[in-house]
Amino acid sequence: AAALLFPSKVLADCECGYTVNGTLYTDLIESDFLHLEDIAQSGWIAQVYSAEAGEQPFGKDATAEQVIFNPLESRYDWAGEGINGGDAGVQIIVKGGTPEEGGLIPMGEITTNRTDVLHGSFRAGMKLTEIDMEFLSAQFNETSHPVNLVLQSEECTESGCNAEDVGAFELHALPYNPSEGFHEYRFDWFEDRVDFYADGVLLHTMTDGVPSAPGYLMLSQWSNGDPTWSAGPPEEDAVMTVNYVKAYFNSSDEQRQRDWENRCEDINAPNATCEVPEITSPPNNNASANTFFFSQQENMTVNQTVAGDNPNTVDNAAWSTRTSIHGLSTALMLSSLALLVEFWS
Repeated sequence: AAALLFPSKVLADCECGYTVNGTLYTDLIESDFLHLEDIAQSGWIAQVYSAEAGEQPFGKDATAEQVIFNPLESRYDWAGEGINGGDAGVQIIVKGGTPEEGGLIPMGEITTNRTDVLHGSFRAGMKLTEIDMEFLSAQFNETSHPVNLVLQSEECTESGCNAEDVGAFELHALPYNPSEGFHEYRFDWFEDRVDFYADGVLLHTMTDGVPSAPGYLMLSQWSNGDPTWSAGPPEEDAVMTVNYVKAYFNSSDEQRQRDWENRCEDINAPNATCEVPEITSPPNNNASANTFFFSQQENMTVNQTVAGDNPNTVDNAAWSTRTSIHGLSTALMLSSLALLVEFWS
């Protein structure tokens, strides 16, 4: 006897997407910087550009030399020093020292190959820079580490403005010093709101000025000496370290949308969608830093775009979730409109 078998189009787990708090997203980007050795295999692009000072004391000079991949020695480890010493992960650097008035401050910035990122859930494990006391903002003291949550315009971001003066603004205190360990910073972007999280705890929801254009992810650290906001520059090199980025989102690309329709025949089929696990503690040791990656499983990212595919040329627009510490602004971003999370520790 013989039989013809017609397999379902849902051939793997998660082929219909990934869910966060019940919301379905079709695509993902996952970057495990604890184990990536260089940018060529990462799906990210080092940005090289200069931005003149304009109305600010200093301009910005983005160079590839200010982005250093510093993985762990062993792929079986999830915390500890990298192969170059110091915290493991990708290091985004602002060079120390004060240039001449109107000069450029060297800084690091990387962006994803993909530029079709729309609504979704975006998170990064980051340890922020520790800066000398002389660079502390007026908000800082030894026991208070407030976070400024901001939605503001692209034009204001490009001019280096004080985000307190524009758009939606909210100040929250964090129960920890963000420069003393890794923490997960996250924002969930919907059509009508943006939810901000730290270590899985909802901090605030904003509904005004929500961006609507697709873009790309960006990691950046910079200083322009603005005395009302970023301040700086630092006296010594300032290093922000990122151990992972995870993005679960819907694509604005029509071909990606057709790909999803073709691979997802029955959204209610067993394992057709997969829930994104949430962290339960800061990612600082071998247990807590070993966070879940769908892309490291055998059967959970079939037909997805993976790191290194489809490289595109990108510019340096600024739609951002930004973290800032005494004279620096460090950031997980999206391009098209500014979405900021400012930290003053």
